Amino acid sequence: MLYHKTFEHKKSKTWVVFIHGAGGSNVVWFKQLREFKKHFNVLLVDLRGHGRSKKEYSKEEIYKFDEIAMDVIHTMDHLKIQKAHFVGISLGCIVIRAIDKLAPGRAESIIMGGAVIQFNKKIKALVTVGKLLNSILPYMWIYRINAWILIPSKKDIDSRKLFIKEAIRLGDREFKKWLRMSNEIRDNLKEFLMKEASAPVLYLMGDRDHMFLPMVSNLVQKHFNSNLEVIRNSGHVCNLDQPDLFNERSIRFIKSITGEKNTLSFSDPFVFKP
Repeated sequence: MLYHKTFEHKKSKTWVVFIHGAGGSNVVWFKQLREFKKHFNVLLVDLRGHGRSKKEYSKEEIYKFDEIAMDVIHTMDHLKIQKAHFVGISLGCIVIRAIDKLAPGRAESIIMGGAVIQFNKKIKALVTVGKLLNSILPYMWIYRINAWILIPSKKDIDSRKLFIKEAIRLGDREFKKWLRMSNEIRDNLKEFLMKEASAPVLYLMGDRDHMFLPMVSNLVQKHFNSNLEVIRNSGHVCNLDQPDLFNERSIRFIKSITGEKNTLSFSDPFVFKP
């Protein structure tokens, strides 16, 4: 069972499940938790090998990507959460799409921040170099290099520091397990490009997310069930760079699905639809 935390709302029956990215933990949602708790029931998890779920799976030598998704489904089953709205960041978005593939109908809506949707030439090169250097260099050297490539702007230094800090806790052994899944992740992404999610999707991307924003902009023109909103003055980890805007847009989107009245104010100049 994954390590998890639940925060139950006195009145709302709506559940929101947060899925962090590779190398992270539920800690990356600290700027979302306070606001979301005001409106919904919240479930935070640490994915297999991450955070406080690390010890539970330490004996396993190989991970399968579908197992990562099933861990979340089993946790929801344990808590008797039949359906939920999913919020993911970076690689966590792929986990959410895998959950939707394995258990269609469990997601009422999907919000993907800094979404990874495709392995383009740059990402393939990063993965290949990572695999080659993994036997030579300490994993944190590789992770730091990737962090600087994905989050290069000086304006996003706090996000990059947290990105690296959380990765230190991951450890070399877990890093290698996740790196070995890169082919599975790539194959899943190919499928997800062709097939839309079973629930409405909102992409929230930072305008400085140079690696992934162009791919998402292209995808939403082909997927009828998806919308993209770009957050200004933000990089790849947009939930940390601009948390207020990320929260406003996410909560508004969820309430548009549930039919609940939205009471949040919204600062239009900082978010735009391409």
